Amino acid sequence: MIGLMLIPLSSCSQRLGWGILLWTTEEPAIPSGTVLPVYIRSNIDRVWVVGIPEGYRTRGTLNKFEVPLAQFEFLGSKQKARRRAAEFAPYARVYGENLQDGLPIRQDPDNSSRRVYRLKTGEIVKILTRVAGAPAISTTGDPLPGDWYRVMAEDGTTGYCFSYRLKLFEHSGGALAAAPAGEAEEDPDLEDLLARIWSPESYGTMIADGRIDLEDLSRHWRFSPGQDTGTARIFLPNLDQTFSHTGIRAAGERAWRFEGTSLQMNLRSDTTLAVQFSTPRGGFQSLLFVALPAEVEDLIMQETARREDLFNRLYTQGPDFVSANYGTLSFGEGGNFTWTDNRLLIPQVIPAAALETGSVAMDLYLSPDIRNLYDGAFSLRFDASRGTAGGGAPVVRFLYNLDAQSFRVEYAPVTSLNGNMVVRQASSPTVIYFYRAGY
Repeated sequence: MIGLMLIPLSSCSQRLGWGILLWTTEEPAIPSGTVLPVYIRSNIDRVWVVGIPEGYRTRGTLNKFEVPLAQFEFLGSKQKARRRAAEFAPYARVYGENLQDGLPIRQDPDNSSRRVYRLKTGEIVKILTRVAGAPAISTTGDPLPGDWYRVMAEDGTTGYCFSYRLKLFEHSGGALAAAPAGEAEEDPDLEDLLARIWSPESYGTMIADGRIDLEDLSRHWRFSPGQDTGTARIFLPNLDQTFSHTGIRAAGERAWRFEGTSLQMNLRSDTTLAVQFSTPRGGFQSLLFVALPAEVEDLIMQETARREDLFNRLYTQGPDFVSANYGTLSFGEGGNFTWTDNRLLIPQVIPAAALETGSVAMDLYLSPDIRNLYDGAFSLRFDASRGTAGGGAPVVRFLYNLDAQSFRVEYAPVTSLNGNMVVRQASSPTVIYFYRAGY
């Protein structure tokens, strides 16, 4: 607690104005929110010299003392000070004790906002007011209980903190049971790590290879350290595990442990993070995560735009393509299709349950071995007749070549695929020649 000095009356008798106390004082024990007269402002000592109200004076003490500049709000007139005290009253005596080591005070009421202060476990903050802010989301994707507050650390740093890891309490003056205030030891690598989004290694491979799986990407698989919530989470297709921790501590060069858990992490490079934890069988599992070159939402947007552009080429070149033997394939502006008179392809290519309508997805890539043979590949997701066994829409995939007059498609069975990449032609390919309607 910052010490306060009592000032003799004779040293300053002319009043500058009035203000309110923002942080309780220990001696004299004056609660925050109290209106006090102001006599001196010292920018050198960084203090105000203020008067002690009669009700807080004790026998033998002087009637003035010093308050740190940041812990007092100067208002000018007594009327303004009283009005501000009335506004401040709901939070005047409310403080918060930090329960999570490293909990940040942020520049704005948003968990993605820049950190301006890092709280130690047990450190006290002054609650200034409750504010509206961005929802705080847990590692499970659910909203966290609590509110955003504008707060002040004892050194005067102000910002915003979510209350999920704060224990709010009222204090009416005197000593606060606070841990020593001040910044925790800086760890630039940890700060940089916590500011990044860590995605599974497969996302990095996906981007490096230039073949985005939108369905996989949209799941937002990730590793979240949970520095704000105290709950780290590994969220992958075959694993969804959380670890409740009390802090993140250094455990070697560019390595950290999550206190109270078996979870550890270390930076293999600036963009690669290894995460290790013990398994129920007593073993140790290690997973790799990467920091992507762009936000997942931006990657999804870029890939969506790429697919829309590919589809629009089909649509603008048609939208109706006619085959003498296999009917008419028509593309709709909204990404759908109609394929009539295609019975010669049933059931060898098109399932018997498929209707003549459905949607188009430009979701396939070509392997280097066949990339020079085709313009691309697409999937047709057929609407299915009601009561179809197994449920779900039948999906049929095709390679294609497109020019100004013709549209050549070739059936790509499941055996031709490796994930979302067509890696080979069928052993006995079914090829369909369409022509643009009117030619």
